[in-house]
Order: sequence, then structure tokens, then C-alpha cells
Amino acid sequence: QVRLVESGGGSVQTGGSLRLSCVASGDTYTTRCMGWFRQAPGKEREGVARINKYASITYADSVKGRFTIYQDIPKNTLYLQMDSLKPEDTAMYYCAARSGKYCYAPIPSADEYDYWGQGTQVTVSS
Repeated sequence: QVRLVESGGGSVQTGGSLRLSCVASGDTYTTRCMGWFRQAPGKEREGVARINKYASITYADSVKGRFTIYQDIPKNTLYLQMDSLKPEDTAMYYCAARSGKYCYAPIPSADEYDYWGQGTQVTVSS
């Protein structure tokens, strides 16, 4: 089992920045892929970015050039640096992890993940 706890959400104005963190605990040695997803009210959950352990990174087109995903493996922490935020980035952001296998979907896909955090709210005002 892997437990994920997100933090770092908040309210910012358009053009602002936030850094989300996700601390993993438990059987973290099994994780091969971690990702960030978001869900706005009335919309489906969408993949934002994902990173394979020691390997590839993928971003959704809507955040390319503005968001950066990275991880501190010794600290079992995943980050999402979000810059140039827009009102359409407003959503609940979730951290997810996959055990045993890397992620291969060209766009982060929720079906690939085994564990999820509770989410952290990001609100961007115009």
C-alpha cells in the first residue's frame, strides 16, 4: 500500500505561481510512475503531468511550458511547479502513483494508477 498526501494548494491571481507537493509513504519502493491530475467542478478528471521513476516526463498540452513536474526520490516527494497560472487551471489537484509498472500513455491516464491522494484545491482568479 502507498499513501499519498498533497499540499501547497491555494488561491492566486492570474499569472501567479504555486508549488504543489505530494509526500508518499508506505511501500514506496514499488512505485514506478507518479502523476498529477485535476478535476474542476462539473468536469472529468484530466491528467496534467506524469513522471516515470528515473525516466520520462509527459505533460498535457494545456500546461506545457507553464508547469513542471519533478520528484525528490530520497524524500519520496513529488512536486508540481505551476507558473503563469490561468483561471482555467482552477481545480482540485490530485497526486497518483502506480506500483510495479511504468506509465506509457502519451497523456496521463487515470486508468494506469493504483493509489490516489485526497487532493488540494487550486483557485486562480482573474
